Amino acid sequence: MTATVAIMGRPNVGKSTLFNRLVGRKIALVDDQPGVTRDRREGEARLGGLRFRVFDTAGLDNIKGDSLEARMSAQAETAVDDSDVVLFVYDARAGVTPADREFAGRVRRRGKPVILVANKVEGRGHEGALLEAFELGFGEPLAISAEHGEGLDQLYDALLPYTEEKEGEVQEGEDRGDGPLRLAIIGQPNAGKSTLVNTILGEDRMLTGPEAGITRDAISSEFEWRGQKIKLWDTAGIRRKSRVVGKIEKLAVSDALRAIRFAECVVVLIDASLPIERQDLSLCDLVAREGRAVVLALSKWDLVEEKQKKLKEVISDLEDVLPEIRGVSVVTLSAKQEKGIDKLLETVLKAMERWNRRIPTSQVNRWLEAAIERNPPPAPSGRRIKIRYATQANARPPTFAIFGNQLSKMPESYVRYLMNGLRESFDLGGTPIRFSLRGGKNPFDKDR
Repeated sequence: MTATVAIMGRPNVGKSTLFNRLVGRKIALVDDQPGVTRDRREGEARLGGLRFRVFDTAGLDNIKGDSLEARMSAQAETAVDDSDVVLFVYDARAGVTPADREFAGRVRRRGKPVILVANKVEGRGHEGALLEAFELGFGEPLAISAEHGEGLDQLYDALLPYTEEKEGEVQEGEDRGDGPLRLAIIGQPNAGKSTLVNTILGEDRMLTGPEAGITRDAISSEFEWRGQKIKLWDTAGIRRKSRVVGKIEKLAVSDALRAIRFAECVVVLIDASLPIERQDLSLCDLVAREGRAVVLALSKWDLVEEKQKKLKEVISDLEDVLPEIRGVSVVTLSAKQEKGIDKLLETVLKAMERWNRRIPTSQVNRWLEAAIERNPPPAPSGRRIKIRYATQANARPPTFAIFGNQLSKMPESYVRYLMNGLRESFDLGGTPIRFSLRGGKNPFDKDR
């Protein structure tokens, strides 16, 4: 079994920088201000020949009660309980602080093996901070610089007894034919994304609360549902570009957009208790333009009074504003009441089946012949556009190559007519469809 390592310490000692160094990619948000990390992030770490699972945490805090900071601290303690060994990180430039001493005691009471790490040892002048760290009770500290990659050979030796050396394993993020279904959940702030993720996973994996914008990183979790392995991303809320303020929110939105590009299917979550905004539909359009399978979910459905009226309004808005994903599946759910979760996952699998579908060329051309007979292509400049044949060139999303003459002059309305016909004839509702128009070359046309 792969060992798990939790990175702990007070805020702003470089935990996320060390996490990014170990996983080999900048996937955790890093900034000079403290408290950037909130949820527990997991990743596959590689250090020399060592392979292990690593947790990046928000760090410990003295605040009690049900505040956001207290919930963040509780998440960090849960990460310690789930780990095999703890990397307790402190800032060698600042020295050992009272907060370090208190948090060291809290970690010690958890009974886990601890490796003391003195971070930010670039240059000279940190010898005193290394000596005073012995009072924390974790033995001799390892002097490293997570930002510059210094001292990682010492960290390798310290982790070796807790992990195994493995070669040739697939890194997280590599494309695997037998890998899990990659599913991302996006939406505006406070739409209920983290609550939905916790309900799906059956545990309080993500921080939730009444505060908008709690989630910052795109956090991934793996689970299995009815034999299907799924890798699920919870993402930061995406507001209109004009409303995004501050460096941290910009980084969080950028992280959410990366999750969309990496996913295969995206659930766009909309707070049904509020009026549908233009931004909600823009997010659907964003996913469609990225070519991902789309599912629209209406959260907090238990708070909606006129349910049928609300559902009709949403479907009507989709038909009017987003014809390119006409027929997208709409699911209603209440994560707090645990209603609609199975229906959502069933819909995701059906959307994936359509997204992966391949249609034989003979069936495509029989459909195309009937479509042209019902509605022939127009004749711009007095010359009728001629479509010879079509074939499916690719899936994920379904992409069709159409061959003929003057296809570059085909109006958008006729392209839309063909797309809608494909959706209706081959059950591709809600699936983004791509066309590749390929005309024959004219040997007498010197301009070409």
